[in-house]
Amino acid sequence: MSGILAVLEAGHKLSAETLAAAVDLGAKLGLSVHSVEPGGTYTADGFTDGLAELIRTKQFQVVLFPHTYQVRDFAPKLATRFDRSLISDVIRLRVDGGVLFVTRQLFQGKLNAEIKPLGEPVFLSLQAGAYRAGEAAGVVVEAMPVAGAAPRQKPEEKFREAARAVDLSAAPIIVSVGRGIKEKENLSLIEDLAGALGAEIAASRPICDNGWLPMERQVGSSGQTVAPKLYVAVGLSGAIQHLVGMKGAKTVVAINKDENAPIFEVADYGMCADLFEVLPALTAAIRAAKG
Repeated sequence: MSGILAVLEAGHKLSAETLAAAVDLGAKLGLSVHSVEPGGTYTADGFTDGLAELIRTKQFQVVLFPHTYQVRDFAPKLATRFDRSLISDVIRLRVDGGVLFVTRQLFQGKLNAEIKPLGEPVFLSLQAGAYRAGEAAGVVVEAMPVAGAAPRQKPEEKFREAARAVDLSAAPIIVSVGRGIKEKENLSLIEDLAGALGAEIAASRPICDNGWLPMERQVGSSGQTVAPKLYVAVGLSGAIQHLVGMKGAKTVVAINKDENAPIFEVADYGMCADLFEVLPALTAAIRAAKG
């Protein structure tokens, strides 16, 4: 057997995105897609031993992982078993002439590097939001029992991220603000629009770094990943590290006075205008329409 193996993590939302990526890549390369969910007591040694045996036996050509804390712990070790390197935090998979190319970010998203993996199997972890979940119908996820802790390891409590007061991933409507708002005092315009829409407020990293909004409202590669029905991007340029956090949005509306802003490339509706003129009128119109 040969093909693509998606290694999933039980209960993690990124697993569905990884499975969707595997299906998409399988169609482009003409390879079968298989998925497995390792179980049992977690240790890096245990998972590595179990998956290495499976990969060797089935001769998988590409192995995909969600880019989670657990994967970061064991996947580099697994790749090393095959004299390969893990290409981590991948944001795009491209096939040209039957050849796989992968894109990952460098220097905190300032540059994208496209890599042509050499040799097989290829080990890749996918950044959150790189693919939309729900596009993997027909692929069966098989449970794979893994042996308990190796003698040299003792598993501790699983890492858990700090609880967030705001879960933007569950918001159906989001109004997100970028540096175009200029000053903290101008956030009242965003608050008014969000109130009229019944939306949650989100922001790009510079807004949160400046302390204008709490870090829990940051969307992007170093913030939350969202998939609302409506995403209104106000004064956002559309840097790639922000786009990967909101690419799951069903409808994107962009308001920016820079006609060359990258956000317009992903927007379903765009308005090249001064947000300070547009927002008060838009908010008033929404309130009037709601009666």
